[in-house]
Amino acid sequence: MDKQTVVVLFGGRSSEHSISSATAGGVLGAIDRDRYDVIPVGITREGAFVLEDDDPAKFPLDAEHLPEVVDNGSRMRWPEPGGDRTLRVVHADGTVEGLGEIDIVLPILHGTHGEDGTIQGYFDTLEVPYAGGGVLDSALCMDKHFMKIALQAAGIAVAPWVTVRRRDWAADAASIREDAAALGLPLFVKPARAGSSVGVSKVTVPEELDAALTLAFAEDDKVLIETGVTGREIEVAVLEGAEGVRASLPGEIVLTSRGFYDFEGKYLGGDGVDVVCPAELADTEVAAIQAAGIRAFEAVDGRGLARVDMFLTTAGELVVNELNTMPGFTPISMFPKCWVASGLSYGDLISELIEAGLRR
Repeated sequence: MDKQTVVVLFGGRSSEHSISSATAGGVLGAIDRDRYDVIPVGITREGAFVLEDDDPAKFPLDAEHLPEVVDNGSRMRWPEPGGDRTLRVVHADGTVEGLGEIDIVLPILHGTHGEDGTIQGYFDTLEVPYAGGGVLDSALCMDKHFMKIALQAAGIAVAPWVTVRRRDWAADAASIREDAAALGLPLFVKPARAGSSVGVSKVTVPEELDAALTLAFAEDDKVLIETGVTGREIEVAVLEGAEGVRASLPGEIVLTSRGFYDFEGKYLGGDGVDVVCPAELADTEVAAIQAAGIRAFEAVDGRGLARVDMFLTTAGELVVNELNTMPGFTPISMFPKCWVASGLSYGDLISELIEAGLRR
């Protein structure tokens, strides 16, 4: 059969640039080369689209040396709407090379300018097919305030919260401290539109609130203060396939010594966190979690994939924490782990994502 040409797009302008680059290493190593020709395109931290090396080893996930896309002087020229789909590169010496017609882009970008609907809108405008989330679900899930509103409207339980804007905090900190006190302790303070636990703090005494808000406001001018939910941290992977939307076996974040599942625990194999999949759950719990994951995905108009994070309380209630429309995809990440536990290999998972994008 004819191979299809896939652009693997990674890096980006967000604070999660290195995680995206490390994910690219995993994807380049696992993608089915018998089915797909691959063109790796990196986005530098400044936002330049460059032709990258098709070398998985160039982008390892290593705490000592987080990978990044370096500007090599090349520039990508994307196809224009209505014409052919030839992707071109302008090399550093000014020569232009056609790289062939592309079938689809696989954007494995995290955070702003990648996971927030902007790159999706760009490719929609260019009429270039892409895999994963669309404009609406990406934008909605990138903003935790609006994501909670959408989930609540669908009758899905979320943790009580207040949303604080920087100007309100500057104008009337006392009333915000009062609102926070009414939520009880512990609290979690998080930027509305950052990912990978960047800028997130756990507040265990009221005196920690100001510093937590300062940290969160460094990432975003809109911040959520949330009631800490006591329960097991459960994550389920959702995938849109030819037969419809399905959910994986659930996994669990088991904290052995960390206060919460932070950046280091997520990506750098930090001590004190075990990512377990499948989680030890009763069959009825598994079914309820899978159903809740699919309901949450549909509530935000999900496309392609999502990881749905929730708490299973001691009373047996499921409280949805958030949806990630481009979850961590490194080999130690929960999303691929849960699909592997459900019988779908890393390579086949990538193929399913690409095929779902091509069907659209």
